[in-house]
Amino acid sequence: MKIRSSAFVVAAVLSMSAGSLAYAQAPKKTPSVINPPPTAQDWADLGKLPDWSGVWNPKITDQDAQVKTNPTPWNEVAAKKIAAMFAEEKAGRPQLIFSYCLPEAHPSWMLITHNAMEILYTPGRVTMLGESDGNRLRRIYTDGRKHPEVPDPSFHGHSIGHWEGDTLVVDTVDILPQAPLAIGEAAGVPNNGDMHVIERIHLAADNKDIMHVDLEIIAPKVLTKPWKTTRIFFRQRARKFEIVEGVCATGDLAERVTPDGDHVFVPVEKTVWGNTVAVPAK
Repeated sequence: MKIRSSAFVVAAVLSMSAGSLAYAQAPKKTPSVINPPPTAQDWADLGKLPDWSGVWNPKITDQDAQVKTNPTPWNEVAAKKIAAMFAEEKAGRPQLIFSYCLPEAHPSWMLITHNAMEILYTPGRVTMLGESDGNRLRRIYTDGRKHPEVPDPSFHGHSIGHWEGDTLVVDTVDILPQAPLAIGEAAGVPNNGDMHVIERIHLAADNKDIMHVDLEIIAPKVLTKPWKTTRIFFRQRARKFEIVEGVCATGDLAERVTPDGDHVFVPVEKTVWGNTVAVPAK
């Protein structure tokens, strides 16, 4: 029994030693990446950036004009779809490019929005907030990070930026393939993947209340070549132009009060083109 007990102890010690050695040799986990708290200097540096305060409204007439003056280089399949959509719109049957309260997504937001936006600076980030649906939000990281090694596609993609003087250069990838590349509210096709957008955002040289967003859009599944285009926004400083809360579904609902006194939203019956058919009785 003593011999067997001694052998058992030796085996146990050897097993523990082997386990300790294996643990010591095991690769260590990569530590989590931490966003450090901004320093006083980080906040002070924001004051050196160009003044993009106020509310920015799109120049819609220029958006419409560029459909003809700077046509999108669609491939043959996409061009036929766009032509059919314009025909349907002209006939009073516009296509639903944006539906189910989904975001306009990038770059369509920049290309065809009819709504105002605000631009906020915080250390390491530029944030764009858009009026209308509650999903109109872009984060542009300026802290030197790279695009993620493992893609996590989203409607607005992953945007990283850096400043070249007073111009913000933005590189965006990982945009959902379902996100439309639109040239009008009733004309656009899914980008179908691999879309890459490069922007140069800056104030006009002769008017600091005019902003230019120069875009280069690479969408190999629907375009024959990269498309370069510019969108124009103009600044409003008056408080009456401040953006308000936007919820895209409220236009499909009516405010009513139940017999129990609860304030509720009730669906409004509409056609597939968004025209109201019937409103629930009060």
